[in-house]
Amino acid sequence: MLAIAGCAAVAFAQGASSPGPNAAQVIQFLNQTIAWYRQGPELQRVVSDPSDWMTAYDNQQTANQAVQLAFAFARAQVGALAKESGANAGQNPGGSATEVQALSGWQKKIDKEIQDTQTERDADIQKLARLTGAPLKRLQATVSELQGELALAQARRDALKSMMEFMSQGGANGPGATGLRAQIEALASSVPAVSANATSAERSRNASAASAAEANALAASASQPPVSGLWELAQHVFSLWGDVRTLDSAIRKTNDLSATSARLRAPLVDRLRNLSQQGDVLAKQADTANPATLLQEKQQLDSLASQFTQVSASLVPLSKQNLLLGVYSRNLVGWRDSEQGEFQSALRGLLVRVGILGLVLALVIVAAEIWRRAIFRYVRDPRRRYQMLLLRKFSLWSALVAIVGLSFVHTLGSVLTFAGLLTAGIALALQNVILSIVGYFFLIGKFGVKVGDRVQIGAVSGEIVDIGLVRLHLLELAGPNADAPTGRVVAFSNSVVFQNPGLTKRIPGTHLAWHEVTLTLSAETDTAGIRNRLLGAVNAVLADFQEEIERQGRRVETFGAGSAIDLQSKYQLRFTPSGIEVLIRFPIDLRHAAEIDERVTRELFRVLAEDPKLQLASGPGAGIQLHTTLSATGSSA
Repeated sequence: MLAIAGCAAVAFAQGASSPGPNAAQVIQFLNQTIAWYRQGPELQRVVSDPSDWMTAYDNQQTANQAVQLAFAFARAQVGALAKESGANAGQNPGGSATEVQALSGWQKKIDKEIQDTQTERDADIQKLARLTGAPLKRLQATVSELQGELALAQARRDALKSMMEFMSQGGANGPGATGLRAQIEALASSVPAVSANATSAERSRNASAASAAEANALAASASQPPVSGLWELAQHVFSLWGDVRTLDSAIRKTNDLSATSARLRAPLVDRLRNLSQQGDVLAKQADTANPATLLQEKQQLDSLASQFTQVSASLVPLSKQNLLLGVYSRNLVGWRDSEQGEFQSALRGLLVRVGILGLVLALVIVAAEIWRRAIFRYVRDPRRRYQMLLLRKFSLWSALVAIVGLSFVHTLGSVLTFAGLLTAGIALALQNVILSIVGYFFLIGKFGVKVGDRVQIGAVSGEIVDIGLVRLHLLELAGPNADAPTGRVVAFSNSVVFQNPGLTKRIPGTHLAWHEVTLTLSAETDTAGIRNRLLGAVNAVLADFQEEIERQGRRVETFGAGSAIDLQSKYQLRFTPSGIEVLIRFPIDLRHAAEIDERVTRELFRVLAEDPKLQLASGPGAGIQLHTTLSATGSSA
């Protein structure tokens, strides 16, 4: 029987000394729990629909309970570490075993002294009511002296208690019970769910305010229009991808915390199992034990019960927390699967939209290529071909920009608003450039110009050498009827077509112009027969060019209203102070202008020389004058 009792005592001692989570592990676990708890606001940002909000709300309540249980475990573990620190005081580096035992014995002696002094004082106080006179005064002095002794003893006990608490801090297992408790309370003050400073009413108000804020945010997100633009769809896909990653991170943190909790529970479970086995052994021994052994076994059972209660106080919060973490993790997994499905659906929608956009762009480009080939096949005129190719390029890029722009926005209103503001700014800053660009299309229109045409802009005549989108360049000629370049290139804005005077050019295929010859005859000249003789001389010269002039005249008629154009020489006679002025106006071909003018002048001199009656007047401005600066037959661009 004694052997069995000895074995039980050894087993009891081994069970009592089984290691549990030390102070460092408890602090590390609390830090991990707090870091896990503070991921709640990140998860709130993932909420996108009512079902997500319900999951987030349930998880937040679960997280509050889990962090409260973690601190309940930590506070329960403080007591276990305090007892273990007292039992292992010899291992405390703050003092030797002899010092600790001496302090402990001194404290017990002082406690006994305080108890005896209080008993004696209370007894004397009861006697005061029965005494009078001198005995009463002596007893009152005795009570006062006992009160002073009691105060001194209590001060000594408080000093010893403070010294022993200091020596119990910072043991081999990390900070002692007092330091650990302070760290736990400091961490608790940073968590609203377990803070001792936050009342239940304040927590309720904070929770209600948070719920209302989340509900408002959810209602605002629900009122937003569905995502339809390509840019918005891409943003939605990347947002969902970020949400999935956030949920994956939360799941990993939850699983890591659950694993840490399981590691902390393992030694506590083993210790409870050992305590239960020891209790079973002692219960079997009680059936055959004598009274002395029973008293010893009762003390051991009481100690086992105390230890079992202490270990259970640490184990039960961890076990409850483990169950809550499992629920929390399952909710996150379901939420993550829902977000993953939405992400895959949005990604497929994005890829389909991109594919449709690429297909539409490809069709537009193919249509533009067919248009280009048709232009080269059916349009023979180079100028018309150039215009058609330019129109094709403008249409192609306009279509591409419109298609891409409409694909990247979700509403037409935003496009129109943006386009209106942009157009107003551009029109104000680039009004001259825009006017020149519009003038470019007038220049290449039906009555427009091309490179090589001779035109006149104001007082400048020249041959077009380049037509740009904003400007055109002329090789300046010496005059409207001259072929000699001056060596200068003159640049004009295309907006010149909207100015007065604007740009003028000859009708394509024509080189017609009008020249005048003025003869001033003496006042004695006989005017009879002058008309026929002078007109005959001019028409004789023009006869060599009449066919070409008439052809060009018919060409001019096609640009008019169908009325015939009179290209016959004109004769006019008038009297002036200098004599009789004869004016003859005749059409010419500008390509032969110099030859025609020379031959007409020579023929007129011949007529004057053959008839002595035709005498030129003398004086300023008299004689023969040739005018070549008349407006040429042409059209205005």
